[in-house]
Amino acid sequence: MKEVKRYFAGEYDVIVVGAGHAGVEAALSSSRMGMNTMIMTMSLDSIVALSCNPNIGGTGKGHLVREIDALGGEMALNIDKSFIQSRMLNTSKGPAVHSLRVQADKKIYHTEMKKILEEEPNLTLRQGEVIDILLQNNVVKGVITRTGAIYNCKSVILATGTYLKGRIFMGEVNYESGPDGMFPSILLSDALKEKGFQMRRLKTGTPARVHRDSIDYSRMEIQPGDEEVIPFSFLNMDKTFDREQVPCYLTYTTEKMHEIIRNNLHRSPMYAGDIDGIGPRYCPSIEDKVVRFADRNKHQVFIEPEGLSTKEMYVQGVSSTLPEEVQLEMYKEIIGLENVRFMRSAYAIEYDSIDSTILKRTLEHKEIENLFFAGQINGSSGYEEAAAQGLIAGINAVLNIRGEEPFILDRSEAYIGVLIDDLVTKGTEEPYRMMTSRAEYRLTLRQDNADLRLTERGYKIGLVTEDRYKRMLEKKEAIALELERLKKVQVNPTKENNDIIESLNSSPINTPTNIYELIKRPELGYDSLSVLDLDRPELLREIRLQVETQIKYDGYIKKQMIQIEQFKKLENKKLSEDMDYNVVKGLSNEAKQKLNDIKPDSVGQASRISGVSPSDINVLLIYLEHKRRVGKENRDELD
Repeated sequence: MKEVKRYFAGEYDVIVVGAGHAGVEAALSSSRMGMNTMIMTMSLDSIVALSCNPNIGGTGKGHLVREIDALGGEMALNIDKSFIQSRMLNTSKGPAVHSLRVQADKKIYHTEMKKILEEEPNLTLRQGEVIDILLQNNVVKGVITRTGAIYNCKSVILATGTYLKGRIFMGEVNYESGPDGMFPSILLSDALKEKGFQMRRLKTGTPARVHRDSIDYSRMEIQPGDEEVIPFSFLNMDKTFDREQVPCYLTYTTEKMHEIIRNNLHRSPMYAGDIDGIGPRYCPSIEDKVVRFADRNKHQVFIEPEGLSTKEMYVQGVSSTLPEEVQLEMYKEIIGLENVRFMRSAYAIEYDSIDSTILKRTLEHKEIENLFFAGQINGSSGYEEAAAQGLIAGINAVLNIRGEEPFILDRSEAYIGVLIDDLVTKGTEEPYRMMTSRAEYRLTLRQDNADLRLTERGYKIGLVTEDRYKRMLEKKEAIALELERLKKVQVNPTKENNDIIESLNSSPINTPTNIYELIKRPELGYDSLSVLDLDRPELLREIRLQVETQIKYDGYIKKQMIQIEQFKKLENKKLSEDMDYNVVKGLSNEAKQKLNDIKPDSVGQASRISGVSPSDINVLLIYLEHKRRVGKENRDELD
């Protein structure tokens, strides 16, 4: 092979490698904060590709999308342009676990995001393959492409998704490839290894895509969208979406299908030991389901459209690594798919990722200045998790260049804070998926109040516009005014009023009671009590929801705020990056090793490291207090 001639191709402030969901948020945040940014992708046709599920949001993930939006990101705005079905999940439960989930038109989602990137003033969109990172004294200096182009820069963000040494598996067949038949990135992974990175193999999978006309929908249960569409972006809350929604369908596997799978397990590369990568625990293949839940004779399968301009249908719940001919045989045993025609086969993809504990909470490498990582290269799974990391990496790349304080969200502020803290503090041995159960303070970290929590933070760093910030302040004021007004609206215990209250399945009142107190009753709500509140102002649905939620959960929220205050005390006890824990007497040997490896930035983060016990934290607190007192005595002597 001839040696490729290298040449200087340009200079940028920030270069983002990869244009998936992490890459685009990183590039947009960087460029919108004033940095001359380039985003380089293996293919312009794969920008924000929805290579697996054609949906955005869901339990826990919907919270991330709302938080990205509140901080000035693009994901929510883009899915509002391109959704074809919208459903709010968990509405029978409390608002802390309500999660919006929408089906996307894959082509429109890609096209609209590509258009946003192309129109961004400070952003250059470029197709090419980055094969190496240029470093000088452990400081980023630029990147090199396969064609020999050298681009100098001040910061690099690696958001490579599942492309690093990507390998596709279908039965005995396996070959180098990125997702959806795209080229993999082989040389960059090798270059990272040469620089001392310990790469690890992870795996994810995707089911077959089948032809819409080959499905018998009469044997399935229709899954329609919600009548009232609730948008993802807070900027669209006052808009009405009259878009016609496309239905999804629910069906089931059969015992005959399970038998085919069991008879062919020896041909699955997972069970044959051909795959080294660890797959996502919460999104198992159909082979895993049949083996792990052997007592079940059926599993749910959702049939979901991939878009309005295609007849491809996504068969959710049936990802597989079995050979193609076995897939065809077993899919035909799914109820309603007896005559199914494949358009794309199911496959697993194995890829390289890093150990995310080598990163700071800014997502910058601990030892290489201005090198950031975001998305699946950090061990996470999912579009939403990737986008959240990309946003934070982009913001911190800019702040690093400016020499300003880093932007870090802690666990009490956002699901994004939980996600990143889990990755960099605990690490992960399998693709990490965000769930509401991972958030200790989920009652205050609801998807409906993400703008009230985070928009001001986004405004202060220059990512949220003045107009958007003012809009959030107006909403905040409207909520406060309505809460105060409701405390003053008295309902007298007249027969007429009590008849209304009893018609709402609530007990009558004996003394004058304000609307605020009535809303606290589980069976009553802000809207249902409107008949007793004749002077009620016309308010947007999002404001009415906030008012009702804050009233109903007032006591619980106050308790959680006390817990958050305790949490903050440990978070505010900062630890130095160059602290040597071997000199701290009383720490266990495991704690010394883990603390020296992770280098936590606070006692709070130290307390969440596996292997660091509560007694170790007490030792650490005593050590810090002793150092503080000695330092104070020395300062007093100098004075």
